[in-house]
Amino acid sequence: MAKNDSSVALDRWEGEGGPDLPGWAARLPADALDETERRVLVALGAALVAEWSTLDTELQRKLFRRAAGSASETALLREQIARFLHDHKDDDAAP
Repeated sequence: MAKNDSSVALDRWEGEGGPDLPGWAARLPADALDETERRVLVALGAALVAEWSTLDTELQRKLFRRAAGSASETALLREQIARFLHDHKDDDAAP
């Protein structure tokens, strides 16, 4: 069975490398953010996911690489992000 374009792109993205997380983000302990900062990041992330399919492919790749990093320890995170974006690509942006 042939893969559709989305599956092929997802497989390719899951195998790509990219820059690691910014230094400050990589060093943050899980409880480092206060509630306001967590809400801001959740809101920004939700807005980004809602608009993901409207973004230019190159920008999508750049954001994906920035979020997922390239270190071998982040392989699971990269897979999780790619799968999440794929699973939510058709979600309605309206609240």
